[in-house]
Amino acid sequence: MTEQLQQARDDLEEAVKSADSDDVREDIRETTDAFADYVMSDTEPDHAVLDERLNTLRQVREQADGTTKDKVESALETTEDYRETLEQA
Repeated sequence: MTEQLQQARDDLEEAVKSADSDDVREDIRETTDAFADYVMSDTEPDHAVLDERLNTLRQVREQADGTTKDKVESALETTEDYRETLEQA
């Protein structure tokens, strides 16, 4: 399962490189850092925490374009698939 978050993180790292706006870059970095923490730890994020990250990515997707938007979209899809595997509280 962490492979999905690692893939999403990789996509987001690519999105940061192509982002035109500092605000977009910062939001992506924040989520990328959170995903790195999830990948390296033994604990899984819960639905509420992951939903916050997904909402951030959805907002970023609306502000981004080109490669950045494509990479954020890919990360969103991968993270949504991962979220479906989590047990609900």
